[in-house]
Amino acid sequence: MIRDAEMLEMLVSSIGKFVDEALIPREHEVAETDAIPADVVAQMRDLGLFGLTIPEDYGGLGVTMEEEVLITFELGRASPAFRSYIGTNNGIGSIGILLDGTEAQKTAYLPKLASGEFLSAFCLTEPDSGSDAASLKTSAVRDGDDYVINGTKRYITNAPHAGIFSVMARTDPAVKGGSGISAFIVERGTPGLTLGKPDAKMGQKGAHTSDVIFDDVRVPAANLIGGKEGVGFKTAMKVLDKGRLHIAALSVGASERMLSDTLRYAIERKQFGQPIAEFQLIQAMLADSKAELYAARCMVLDAARKRDDGANVSTEASCAKLFATEMCGRVADRCVQIHGGAGYISEYSIERFYRDVRLFRIYEGTSQIQQIIIARNMIREARDAA
Repeated sequence: MIRDAEMLEMLVSSIGKFVDEALIPREHEVAETDAIPADVVAQMRDLGLFGLTIPEDYGGLGVTMEEEVLITFELGRASPAFRSYIGTNNGIGSIGILLDGTEAQKTAYLPKLASGEFLSAFCLTEPDSGSDAASLKTSAVRDGDDYVINGTKRYITNAPHAGIFSVMARTDPAVKGGSGISAFIVERGTPGLTLGKPDAKMGQKGAHTSDVIFDDVRVPAANLIGGKEGVGFKTAMKVLDKGRLHIAALSVGASERMLSDTLRYAIERKQFGQPIAEFQLIQAMLADSKAELYAARCMVLDAARKRDDGANVSTEASCAKLFATEMCGRVADRCVQIHGGAGYISEYSIERFYRDVRLFRIYEGTSQIQQIIIARNMIREARDAA
């Protein structure tokens, strides 16, 4: 739902200009140094990018889902590392507090996330708990006015930089499923909280992940999100539902960048006395990519609008995430193929994007998990209708 078309156009235009003039020219530097330059981070703060989805009452811009998707199409055209740096503050690291937190929790943390003073991290995945998130083992035991948290979280985005961690932990060991899980806000520097070394990844240099280790970490009961035990897993699923639309939009933006770069290369590159864009087999790969990209863009926008209208978009979000991320992988593969040997050389952006976008099919729920969610929702709806 677009609230003010003129204001949104100005915002998207300014972000698009920022992507073209400030982010894309620094991509190689980020890949080489494995870090987002401090001056770029400062510009992100000035543009309000850390608080895009946080309501205006807490210092953010309060964009709707449709507006967020349109902005993400632009951000997705640059290296995913830039989007990742601001992504947790606008998604999995803040939305749980926004949706289910107490007013005191929102007032204490959301303004600092919106300004970029704090980065956030969402701690769900564990060494033995990934797609089966409800089986997590991290424990939180009530002790007077505190909870004592023990366990290890794995592959946590922005953990090396985070000021706060949204942590899913089991408060009721007698309940093995999701209903025994609660959510907590843990501040950086809390005694017993340590980080593993940053993960060495296939791609997305500049976007950092690491283990987060809790060893008798004492957290005030006031930091129990929502002030209620046993609803943390539901909070996590709500967060992921929104995040899946965001990653789908990111996949569209990245695909548009890859296809644009590849089309330009195909027009300029000559073989057998003519541009390779004139060869029909090259045209077929370009056309397939364009058609799938268009379909994904329409899916993401449709699901975003339905979410803004208050509909339950669990199925639509999973459909969009599944199709858009898989589409992105196919586009990346075709674009490398069209580049030929040049596509395997780091001088061209497609080599980096090919590695970077592979993660899209894994985080926020793998493609296989999306298939299960879609099918289960279909079966449940059919049974309910009967």
